[in-house]
Amino acid sequence: MTAITVRNVPDEIKELLSRAAERSGQSMQNYLLVVLEREAKFARNAEIAEMEPVGGGPLSMDEIVDAVRAARGEAPGSPGETGVA
Repeated sequence: MTAITVRNVPDEIKELLSRAAERSGQSMQNYLLVVLEREAKFARNAEIAEMEPVGGGPLSMDEIVDAVRAARGEAPGSPGETGVA
């Protein structure tokens, strides 16, 4: 594990974070670790969203829906149970 130090945190920000940690029943350490984990996941999602699709250009909505349905074992072009992909 790595230790991270954040310097020059304004008192107002520290107090807001402290109260948020208290409300959630966590120590400041645990609360900030949860915040960092959540931000890391969002950062990874942004990286994935920016990736080029495998096999070339962007897919149409119909192609995406057909791929989702195929993964579910449904026939391409079928309406599905809810009518939504």
